[in-house]
Amino acid sequence: MAEQPTLSSVEKVGKSSGEIGDAEEPLINGIHSPEHYSVSAAILPFLFPALGGLLYGYDIGSTSCATISIESATSSGISWYDLSSVQIGLITSGSLYGALIGSVLAFNIADFLGRRRELILAAVLYLVGALVTAFAPDFVVMVIGRFVYGIGIGLAMHAAPMYIAETAPSQMRGQLVSLKEFFIVLGMVGGYGIGSLLVDTVAGWRYMYGASTPLAIIMGIGMWWLPASPRWVLLCAIKGRGNMQELRETAIRCLCRLRGQSIGDSAASEVDEILTEFSIVGEEKEVTLGEVFHGKCLKALTIGAGLVLFQQITGQPSVLYYAASILQSAGFSAASDATRVSILLGLLKLIMTGLAVLVVDRLGRRPLLLGGVSGIVISLFLLGSYYLFLDDVPAVAVVALLLYVGCYQLSFGPIGWLMISEIFPLRLRGRGLSVAVLVNFGANALVTFAFSPLKELLGAGILFYGFGVIAVLSLLFIFFIVPETKGLTLEEIEAKCL
Repeated sequence: MAEQPTLSSVEKVGKSSGEIGDAEEPLINGIHSPEHYSVSAAILPFLFPALGGLLYGYDIGSTSCATISIESATSSGISWYDLSSVQIGLITSGSLYGALIGSVLAFNIADFLGRRRELILAAVLYLVGALVTAFAPDFVVMVIGRFVYGIGIGLAMHAAPMYIAETAPSQMRGQLVSLKEFFIVLGMVGGYGIGSLLVDTVAGWRYMYGASTPLAIIMGIGMWWLPASPRWVLLCAIKGRGNMQELRETAIRCLCRLRGQSIGDSAASEVDEILTEFSIVGEEKEVTLGEVFHGKCLKALTIGAGLVLFQQITGQPSVLYYAASILQSAGFSAASDATRVSILLGLLKLIMTGLAVLVVDRLGRRPLLLGGVSGIVISLFLLGSYYLFLDDVPAVAVVALLLYVGCYQLSFGPIGWLMISEIFPLRLRGRGLSVAVLVNFGANALVTFAFSPLKELLGAGILFYGFGVIAVLSLLFIFFIVPETKGLTLEEIEAKCL
């Protein structure tokens, strides 16, 4: 990392020969493009926030296996293993209800705490929630632990995409925010893997949940070390939450730490350009609650919340949270067999997410969404047809399931979180994104909890057809509503797309 410069040194705007970017590029809405950065300096500001996503994914994978372990009379290691379907539902979706609480909290505290401190708080809640769950003496304490862990998920999934988007250079913002989804999937694979190893171990579910604690500690220490988001510091400055000159210097120091030596002496000019753009788009105005549902923020909310809503109600929580149970009913009778096949699905998700990360800043957001969701539509109607008419052709179900998982990870998986991180205006980003995250986890919890009763009521075939119809509606929504944000700075997105 470059040494933090003084204000007098950074005010001498210049250009070093080894920079990525060119200070003499023409201005686009007051912002130099491309920005100065070094790839190595951009990695750490991504890595520690992304651990919040990895811990979220790990919870999905481990819970899929833990629910099998905890219901076993021989390997649960507890006397209260005979749980009802409602109690299992609470364990499964308890972290999601906690995430809803976290999203509501984020609405009120995000802009006050800032992205960095919100992620530190999330790491603490991850740690406490995992320990309470792992050492739970009874069902009630276990659910409390799941709720606490879930509050950490809500805060982390709110703050992580904001911190990454606000600190990443615009040229690689799509890759870095999408790479957070890769970490979520990596966490799922890790959860499935550890779960498959421990599912037949006595009290294995305790070890599954306890295994997340080291990562929570690393995340908290890493976020303590990282600087605040320069854009959040400047937002505080223009809202009069401190001395303008002192906060400007703080933003310059943060930007230098984030971008490394390649930024040279141009940090001050980049900070001033961001401040100028803020004044143009009216960032200095104070936010009111009603404003979140009017004007630019309403349009951004429609785009962001619409994407994450369709992300959930096209059925993906059912596949993720009930993967092991679904595979058991499909013929993998042993718990360990079901969890190992879940690992293979997780590896497919990992590969397809990696592909999306590689191409998102070249192809753009819309092509990936339109192509991927088209594949989701086909896969859902294939699944519905299998359960209704083609139950003697199991290859259809296998192909449809693989197509669904692959297309989801090319589209809704990474692009949904990317779009909500970049579409909201800065002064409304904290509250607007908290509403989008609330919609995401609310829909996730609802679909997760309702899947089993709906499957019993309607049958799997009709249920998958219903998801397919919703996927067609989401395709129309993307085509007519969602803009392309590839290559634009966050300030340019506000000026051009809203």
